[in-house]
Amino acid sequence: MSSGWSWYISIIVIANILACIWLIRWTAKKRPGEGAAHETTGHTWDGLSELNQPMPRWWLWLFYATIVWGLIYLALYPGLGAYSGLLNWSQYSQYDEEVAQIEAEVAPLFSRYAEIDIPELARNDEAMQTGRRLFANNCAVCHGTDARGRPGFPRLAELAEEDWTWGGSPEDLYQSIDEGRQGVMPGLGSALGEDGMEAVTAYVFHLNGRDAPAEQVERGGELYQQQCRACHGEDGKGMRSMGAPNLTNDLWIYGGHREAIEYSIREGRSGRMPAQGHILGEDRVHLLAAYIYSLSLDVGENDDGNTANNE
Repeated sequence: MSSGWSWYISIIVIANILACIWLIRWTAKKRPGEGAAHETTGHTWDGLSELNQPMPRWWLWLFYATIVWGLIYLALYPGLGAYSGLLNWSQYSQYDEEVAQIEAEVAPLFSRYAEIDIPELARNDEAMQTGRRLFANNCAVCHGTDARGRPGFPRLAELAEEDWTWGGSPEDLYQSIDEGRQGVMPGLGSALGEDGMEAVTAYVFHLNGRDAPAEQVERGGELYQQQCRACHGEDGKGMRSMGAPNLTNDLWIYGGHREAIEYSIREGRSGRMPAQGHILGEDRVHLLAAYIYSLSLDVGENDDGNTANNE
């Protein structure tokens, strides 16, 4: 907080306390002596007059005690702008203290899991319960609570090995979480023109096993080999080293309908998976990689394991 705001807050706080003291002193009049006429406020209703009596002494001292408590609090805690208080307390130091306490309690658990290989750990039900909570707290906001993704964020559940854009091996998953990923699809609108984009879109439909006009597919195939082959491969199955996705399956990150594909070709796409290693630590990344790996363990037994994503 800047010194200007610090002084602003301090002056307001102290001025309010002093104003409360003055108000109490001003309103606390002495009680009239015995036999003296009682002063009234001038309000009369149905023959009853409102007396102008001072506050009871216990009530008055309660106000003073509250003010004293407020002054003590301001001295001990940071209630005056940049002043940190005699206890040197802050919300940040308390947060760090609580985090350190929790870390001391759970660190042995994550260390124990870190000693188990990811494929074996993925079949540990107890570990996967913890991994599910870890995923919910750190990954679900993008990939969904069921890990099936949403537009712009890839699906992570029930995938075959060849369906992973950056690779689905334990090592690949760990690296993706630990270091993050950056994928860029350059816009080709100016290079292809409207007719060229329609043709390439038709060819991508053809690669995906969907119907498209034969003339456009033929023209789009030529343009694809010129503009897209270097990243997505000659057969459209992608290139993991570059993060270029497979165009022959139904796992579309940005949508698989014609408008979405054409937009991707024209404007391009840029996706970033932020690195989590410096936030979670090695042991948690290990457990999280095992949990994501576990989501595809039985994909070979699932007939619809290659279902569409975000179409």
